[in-house]
Amino acid sequence: MSNAEVTITEVCPRDGFQSVSEWIPTEEKVRIISRLIGCGYKQIEVTSFVHPKAIPQLKDADEVLKQIKRSEHVKLRALVPNTRGLERAIAAGVDKAKLMLSASDSHSISNANCKTEEAFQKFEPLIDLAGKSGMKVSGSISVAFGCPYEGEIPVERLVMICERYRSLGIEEISLADTTGMANPLRIKNNVRELRQRFPEFTFSLHLHNTRGMAFANAVAGWEEGIVHFDSSAGGLGGCPYAPGASGNIASEDLIHGFREMGIYTGVSLNSVLEVAKDLQQSLPQYVDSFLLKAGKCSDLSVSPKGQQKIKS
Repeated sequence: MSNAEVTITEVCPRDGFQSVSEWIPTEEKVRIISRLIGCGYKQIEVTSFVHPKAIPQLKDADEVLKQIKRSEHVKLRALVPNTRGLERAIAAGVDKAKLMLSASDSHSISNANCKTEEAFQKFEPLIDLAGKSGMKVSGSISVAFGCPYEGEIPVERLVMICERYRSLGIEEISLADTTGMANPLRIKNNVRELRQRFPEFTFSLHLHNTRGMAFANAVAGWEEGIVHFDSSAGGLGGCPYAPGASGNIASEDLIHGFREMGIYTGVSLNSVLEVAKDLQQSLPQYVDSFLLKAGKCSDLSVSPKGQQKIKS
């Protein structure tokens, strides 16, 4: 076993729930989030304070925050698109607000109705308000490794966006493979370049498993020094403003994979699996992971004859 350790942020309550078309009752959201809080995560992305018309599924964000049973050991993060959203997040007692920029203008127009630079210009009043309220702010870059409208994103484009974030004092950045277009080599090259250019930044990876590459991409990022990752229980998730943006990497797959490599996450795999099974029962058409199909490696035993069999 190694002494390596990574930190995983659970994003099912935000990225996961927003991908579900049928209404998930508020009490059900609260129940799932409360169970996730007990899994050992240090941080959970609980919701997005967007306009109800943009993502109707998250229109009860304020009520969800009122009802969940919090833990002093778990920070609550929320996606905040504008000043009104930040005001709601502050009122709800969120620990950290996450801002979002798209790496491409095309995705930005689809997602935020304006180009990337225009979206950035709206951030300054948010940073001022967050500073006055004492709320921490992180940034993110959507479609960082490939855009469904424009293809591969030049690393210089990511550098430019990081420089813009730095000008606002934001040095914690999530690099999102929003539509699962990344591959391990691209992850390695881009992460290496960004970490060299911005050694003071804390970068994280937000990976989608659209084409089955997410865990390979996670390992590639880890090999380049990334120790912060997002994942979603049951692989639930997807951007409603990007075609083909199916599920996030499943938390149980990511935790299990790292555990098999001797990398500590601090999250209870069994507890996360139970939540994933629960989600599979209630949302079968949205939930999918390798562990839900095959179980953990430790569920297998070897008979005296050397034949593998599943424990009863």
